[in-house]
Amino acid sequence: MLQIGITGGIGSGKSIICRIFASLGAPIYDADVRAKAIMNENEKLKTEIIQHFGEESYTNGHLNRSYLAAKVFSDADAVKKLNSLVHPKVAEDYLFWAQKQFSLGVPYVVREAALMIESNSHKQLDKLITVFAPENLRIQRVQKRDPQRTEAEIKAIISKQISEEEKIKLADYVIYNDDKTPVLPQILELDASFRK
Repeated sequence: MLQIGITGGIGSGKSIICRIFASLGAPIYDADVRAKAIMNENEKLKTEIIQHFGEESYTNGHLNRSYLAAKVFSDADAVKKLNSLVHPKVAEDYLFWAQKQFSLGVPYVVREAALMIESNSHKQLDKLITVFAPENLRIQRVQKRDPQRTEAEIKAIISKQISEEEKIKLADYVIYNDDKTPVLPQILELDASFRK
């Protein structure tokens, strides 16, 4: 069974691309959604986060995302520390999920993550797809989706992610999700090749 990674910068359209793959029957593992769930469910991880970032990291047993975000947002070392705690747990969770999919006999699975290259999790996969969209379009999309975010905040997030050029260099495939290129033919072609 093939393991396919999908990554791309904020606002590139990863989630929409994954929804199309899902409609074609591909099981999708959303690493960002699972990371949030694991941070609430895994008692060992909760203890480690509290040890490093303080009791306020959790309120009534639930992750205090705004507190943690404020704590790590402008501190590169804090981000690295948090990632070093969370990413291995997500990797374990993904492997368990992927084994289950293997047993069902699906031809391929898709793992979606914004920080796939940054966390090196792409190295455990067979193929990597980067979803590309121009920065100005990505900013517009994020502002439409999250109106409370300023352009400066979005640009700050973009600046912390690996550049699009670097992602394209490391990718096996690129899906262009701009205003000119239809995505469906690109996805259908990839789906057909993954099923061979």
